[in-house]
Amino acid sequence: MLDLWVAQWKRREARRHVRLVRFADDFLLLCEARDDAQKMLAALPERLAKFGLSLHEGKTRLVEFGRFAAANRQRRGEKRPETFDFLGFTHHCGVSRNGRFMVKRKTQRKRLIRKLKELRLEMKKRRHDTIRAQSRWLGAVLRGHYAYFGITGNAASIARFHLQLTRGWLWVLRRRGQRPRLPWDRFRATLARVPLPAPRIVHNWRSSANAVG
Repeated sequence: MLDLWVAQWKRREARRHVRLVRFADDFLLLCEARDDAQKMLAALPERLAKFGLSLHEGKTRLVEFGRFAAANRQRRGEKRPETFDFLGFTHHCGVSRNGRFMVKRKTQRKRLIRKLKELRLEMKKRRHDTIRAQSRWLGAVLRGHYAYFGITGNAASIARFHLQLTRGWLWVLRRRGQRPRLPWDRFRATLARVPLPAPRIVHNWRSSANAVG
């Protein structure tokens, strides 16, 4: 429904380039011209209403973004370009090492905090499993996290996830039964025996086209 309408709207109404990026019911509409963005945002609720759908008020907004956004906003005396969240990432305007514009992404803060809380609860449930079994499970969690969030520019966020998960494991192990407090040196020896996967970038996009027009 949305894909077909956007394709028709582009042909009939758009002055400049328009692109739809969608995953299930989460989507971005990228418009090269501000007028196109404003017109599309005004027309979209009526289109969705025909199918009994509506826009999420908390997630729907018009954002000036792209390689000219910072300069345009500075010229108007406005603050730096806004960020936006999509599919677990916070997207913001940045520059590459050679000074060219690129879209930068980092793990969405709320998503990261929520996931760590969930994992700490799960670790407490598994605290009486063997150390090796806990390590295997944590390793699978970390590899899955890196496979999704391990993209260029997000190294700091995945390293933070690894650190917080490791600290959470230590916290849980220190509360197994009535055993004395687990010293850091002893825990470090455990990590050497059953290491957790180190943070790594799985998707390196530095050489791909990250810029938007």
